[in-house]
Amino acid sequence: MLQIFKTHQDERGTFIERLDVIEPGAWILCTAPEEGEITRAAGIMEMAPEDIRAALDEEERPRMESEEGRTLVLIDVPVRIPGKPAGTFSTIPLGIAINDQYILTICLQEIPILQDFVAGKVKTFYTFKKTRFLLQILYRNASYYLTYLRQIDRRSSEVERELHASLRNEELIQLLNLEKSLVYFSTSLKSNEVVLEKIMRFKPVRMFADDEDLLEDVIIENKQAIEMANIYSNILSGTMDAFASIISNNLNIVMKFLASITIVLAIPTMIASFFGMNVGLPFADEPLAFAIVLVFSMVISALLAMVLVRKKML
Repeated sequence: MLQIFKTHQDERGTFIERLDVIEPGAWILCTAPEEGEITRAAGIMEMAPEDIRAALDEEERPRMESEEGRTLVLIDVPVRIPGKPAGTFSTIPLGIAINDQYILTICLQEIPILQDFVAGKVKTFYTFKKTRFLLQILYRNASYYLTYLRQIDRRSSEVERELHASLRNEELIQLLNLEKSLVYFSTSLKSNEVVLEKIMRFKPVRMFADDEDLLEDVIIENKQAIEMANIYSNILSGTMDAFASIISNNLNIVMKFLASITIVLAIPTMIASFFGMNVGLPFADEPLAFAIVLVFSMVISALLAMVLVRKKML
C-alpha cells in the first residue's frame, strides 16, 4: 500500500492531509508495497528499486547510504508478534529515504511508530522538514524500544510470581520467549547505534542546531535502551538458571523420597518371600505364624523408616 501525506497550517494550527498526487514536501508511506508501488516509489525518489526492496527483507541489517543528494537509512524497529503471549516481540527493518523534495518510509507491515505521525500524535511534525522528520522517527523508535522493554520486564515479573506458585512448562516457555525478545532487541539496538553514530559523524543531511540536539537525544535514548535490554537480559538469564536449579533439586528430592519408600517396603517383601519358599522355617507349624511374621516385618520397617527420617531421607 502506498499513501501520500503532507502537513498544512491554517488558523486552527498544523494538520496532516492525505493526497492523491505527489507534491513537493510530501511524505510517501509504503506499507508492504506491491511491485508496481515499489516501482512508482523508486521513480519518485529517483533511486534503484533494489534499495527500496532492501527494507522489505527481514534479514537486512541497519545501515546508512548517501549519494547524489539522496540518503537511505535502514533501522530495526520493534514489533509485537501476533498470536503470541504478551511481552513477545521481534524486530523488522524500516527504510527511510530522503531527497531534495520528498521523504519516503517503507516497511513490511503497519507499525505504531509511523501511525503516530499519521494520527497527529507527534507535536511539531512537518513533512517538509525532512531532516527533523527523520530524527523524530528515530527518537520515536528509541522510545518504543524503552516502552516495550518495560512491558517485557513487567511480564517477566508476572511469570516469575506464577512460577513461585507452580513450576510448569508453560511459564518456562514464556520466560524463554521473553529472553528471545530481549536478544532481538539488544542486537537491533546495537546495530541502530552504529547508524546513529554514522549520521552524527558524517551528517548526510543538512542539520540545524536544534536538529543536532535532537540527534544527541536520540543517541542517548538508544544507549539507555541498550543498557536496559542488557540488564533485563541478565536478570532473566539468572532467573532461568535459578528455576532450572530449583527444578533439578525438586527432582532429586522426589527421587530420594521414592528410593526411601522402596527400601522400607522391600523389608516385608523380602521376609514374605523367605516364608513363601518350600523349605522349613521357624514358626512354620505355629497357628499364628502369619501374624508373627507380619508384626516382625512391620517392626523392622518401622525402625528402618525412623532411621531414614532421622537422616532426613524420608
